[in-house]
Amino acid sequence: MGDDVKSRADKTAREQLERNDEVAASAAPQGDGVPDNAGPSETPGAESGGDDEDSDGSVRVAGESDRAVAELRDKYLRLAAEFDNYRKRTARERAESGARAQGELLKHIVDSLDDLGRVTAVDPASTDAKSVVQGVDLVAKKLLKSLAAAGLELIDPVNQTFDPSVHEAVATEPALSPEDDHVVSQVFQPGYRFGGQLLRPARVVVRQWSR
Repeated sequence: MGDDVKSRADKTAREQLERNDEVAASAAPQGDGVPDNAGPSETPGAESGGDDEDSDGSVRVAGESDRAVAELRDKYLRLAAEFDNYRKRTARERAESGARAQGELLKHIVDSLDDLGRVTAVDPASTDAKSVVQGVDLVAKKLLKSLAAAGLELIDPVNQTFDPSVHEAVATEPALSPEDDHVVSQVFQPGYRFGGQLLRPARVVVRQWSR
């Protein structure tokens, strides 16, 4: 009788221990210990930190863009100012160069003007016309020589072949032979060329051969 009671007591104790083990096992956390319904919202600071980084990056890029635009604008303004100064300087130098060239040309003719003044200052009562004409002719030759030294070229094409690029035919006359066809026979008014530029064509009479 006593052995049966002891045996039942041992069995009851083992069953109680097994139940305790099952309860403990069911209460233990599963997996990594993180609840299944735990989402990103349960990791504080994760999303907010990313937003802050994106915001800082945007601000940094915007600042760099503003600095680049400011640098380009500064370079543009400097270049515009330099070009404006260059334009003014070249215009001033061009004007000064033109004035110097005109001054050099006038230096070649002022002496001839003095000579012409002396010719016109003679007393007509005591000077014959021939002397006056000779004096004017000398002044004209001196003036032409001075202008030629400055680059003026006289176009006086007597007995030369007519050239429409520098001659202007104002009349024609019969040629005595075929060789004289289109040859200048007279010059009504000489032409002038300066530095390769035609100032005035020579006005001429041209021979024409006809059978």
